Amino acid sequence: MGERLLEVTDLKTYFFDRERVIKAVDGVSFYLNEGETLSLVGESGCGKSMTCLSILRVLPPGAKIVGGKVIFKGKNILAMNDKEMRKLRGREISLILQDPMASLDPVFPIYDQVSEAFTAHFKIKKTELIHKVIHALKVVQIAAPEKRIKDFPHQFSGGMQQRIVGAIAMSCQPSLLIADEPTTSLDVTTQMQYLDFLRSLQKQYGIAIIFITHDFGIVAAMSHWIAVMYAGKIVESASTRDIFHHPAHRYTSALLRSVPRLEVETDRLSSIPGQPPKLDSHFIGCRFAPRCTWYDDKCTREEPPLVQMGDNHYVTCWHPEGR
Repeated sequence: MGERLLEVTDLKTYFFDRERVIKAVDGVSFYLNEGETLSLVGESGCGKSMTCLSILRVLPPGAKIVGGKVIFKGKNILAMNDKEMRKLRGREISLILQDPMASLDPVFPIYDQVSEAFTAHFKIKKTELIHKVIHALKVVQIAAPEKRIKDFPHQFSGGMQQRIVGAIAMSCQPSLLIADEPTTSLDVTTQMQYLDFLRSLQKQYGIAIIFITHDFGIVAAMSHWIAVMYAGKIVESASTRDIFHHPAHRYTSALLRSVPRLEVETDRLSSIPGQPPKLDSHFIGCRFAPRCTWYDDKCTREEPPLVQMGDNHYVTCWHPEGR
């Protein structure tokens, strides 16, 4: 276990408009050590991506961080000015988005887009810059990078585009890499190659990774730790082994049951009844209670407590499994 790299405490990010307040991230807390991988899992709209965008302070219009702390290498990111944040983004913390074509500019060649990460953070001569761009593409296994640096994004396959986005994110060798569903647009074979590529980068550079995904197969392969999010909150966090073998929250168990298993024949896949709550609601009690088969009156009246189930295993529930 490396030293503490990132610690998020009671982070709150809300969207404001004239009529309502949407609590996209509502009191999220977790930590990550050097060289480890944390996976954020949960249904769409639960706040996973917004949590990571809040860490980088690159929020969409209408969103505002209203509370909490984000301590990175001993400094509170939320207290930094714009100049300090520009030095941090890309240099210390990098982001890979799920759609490479949304990240790459179609009108600029690959050289311009990879080199921008170097020139933004370092004073570097042109001859050295060319070598660094070529090396960055070699690291992510782009064939013949000396020739392909002049190509445009549309001349690469989806898997190669995602590798180029990875090259941009890793060019300055950051301490923390945030990967927001980077394999969603890839086929299964390319997914595995890309995950192997991320693991090799982590081993080579000792980076920490926050991985956002819906795919529990990827979670099992990539993660040291898992945080399960629901309606803007983390409802359970533990090691990957504990989450898969000893889930404590009913929502976590329901997510795991919804994953198809090759060794089990079934006519109908398991699903979670109901819908996640609207994030502009005024919440009373447990947010998962309307969809839970174990809820009682207390679940609908009072906010559930944080319960420790074991070493580094925490769950927010009145009736955790195993108790």
